[in-house]
Amino acid sequence: MDRSGVSAYNDEHTHWPWFVQFLGGAVFFGNEWPPLRARLIVDDRAHPVTKHLAATLSSPDNEWYIWKPSPRLNKDVQVLLTLDLSNYPIGLKDTITSGDLPVVWTNARYHMLYMNMGHGDKIFTNKEQNQIFENAVLWLGASASGEKTKGKC
Repeated sequence: MDRSGVSAYNDEHTHWPWFVQFLGGAVFFGNEWPPLRARLIVDDRAHPVTKHLAATLSSPDNEWYIWKPSPRLNKDVQVLLTLDLSNYPIGLKDTITSGDLPVVWTNARYHMLYMNMGHGDKIFTNKEQNQIFENAVLWLGASASGEKTKGKC
C-alpha cells in the first residue's frame, strides 16, 4: 500500500495518469476565491477520520475546489465530507455556482486520504476540523503499523 501525503493539483493538461488515478480519477476543474467559511456534510460518520463529528459542521475560511468527474463516481472512492449545496453560489472573485464538491475522501486502491482543507489564515482555529486532522493522522498511522481500522483503506 502507498502511504503518501501530497498536493493534489492536476488539470486537463496533467501528463501523470497515475496521479489522476491515485486521486480517484478526479481532475481539478475550478475553485472559488477568496477563502470562505462553508457548511460541510459528513457523509460517513462511522469512518475513523470522521468519528465523533456531527452530521454537519461549519468549516473555517478555506479555498474550495471542484473536480471533474466527481471522485464520488469512482467505485474505489469513499467520500467522507462534502460541501453542502446550501453554500452555492460560493466565492467573491472566482465563484462556484453548483456541482458535487467532495471535500475529504479515501481511495481504496491506495492507502490515501485527500483533504480539501488548509487554505486560509484561520484554518487551524476550528475545533471540528482540527479533530479531523488528528483522526486522519491516527488512522493513517494505525493502518501503516498494521493495526486493524474500521473503514475502507
